Amino acid sequence: MDIDNTTLRWYIIHTYATYETKVKQSLENIIEQNNLEEFIVDIRIPMVQEVQEKDGKRKIKEVKKYPSYVFVKAKLTEQIRYFITSTKGVTGFVGPGGDPKALTDDETIRMGLEKLDVEEFAIKEGDEIEIVSGVLTTLTGIVQNVLLDKEKVKVVITVAGRNSIVELGFNQVKKVEPLN
Repeated sequence: MDIDNTTLRWYIIHTYATYETKVKQSLENIIEQNNLEEFIVDIRIPMVQEVQEKDGKRKIKEVKKYPSYVFVKAKLTEQIRYFITSTKGVTGFVGPGGDPKALTDDETIRMGLEKLDVEEFAIKEGDEIEIVSGVLTTLTGIVQNVLLDKEKVKVVITVAGRNSIVELGFNQVKKVEPLN
């Protein structure tokens, strides 16, 4: 079991379909009623904007990025685990055999739960990178420009024998370490 009660980590909770908001509200009530603010510090339902067309009109709507999942940043003790799993609408934690598995720092950044510290961004012009999320996942390229203020990099990639420049977020790339 991956329970670490000394540090705050992100965990994913699986819920019944459409119960995400109810679960979040119930957990917020449990935190308040039991003074658990130091054990569960953040609960999120990541949303994305989606353009929908209806009757020739375009409308931007917010939709759940990960339907049936709620993200919780917690110091996970047995008591906190019990409070979470006994909440109405929760089917369990995401992890092997339903045991909680904390997300890695890279995963929390890629999923948009945490921001990458710009000061720690170690990629610079000329570095080879691998794209780790989005439609171009697994492609490699060379960094042409680092846009610190926008938290983006411009990368030259080769697709079908042609070079293209793409702009990617810091959380979409990782540096390719040279082989020794």
